[in-house]
Amino acid sequence: QVQLVESGGGSVQAGGSLRLSCAASGDSNVTSYCMAWFRQAPGNGREGVANIDRYSSTTYADSVTGRFIISKDIAKNTLSLQMNSLKPEDTAMYYCAAKWGVCGAWRPDEFNYWGQGTQVTVSS
Repeated sequence: QVQLVESGGGSVQAGGSLRLSCAASGDSNVTSYCMAWFRQAPGNGREGVANIDRYSSTTYADSVTGRFIISKDIAKNTLSLQMNSLKPEDTAMYYCAAKWGVCGAWRPDEFNYWGQGTQVTVSS
């Protein structure tokens, strides 16, 4: 059973940076899956932020392109999200997720494994 554990959330002022990490266990090859970061703000649905596939190709939501960078460390079985130039609208619970196969449309219901989430709060 794959387990994902996020860390690195916190509170920051607008314009600041945070780095989220997701430690994967239970399958040494989980970073060969499609892995992604999602976020969910109160009252909103879960939205995709960024994904990275088994070939390390990346996709970003328009709202974070140019500000966030997703990466993975295969040796450490970890996924990261570097978030720069943060805005108050980035405030949300951030989740790490993994799915077998290609990333494709990367809808939340396609993902097999989820972390418990880490809160990011950006103040103006």
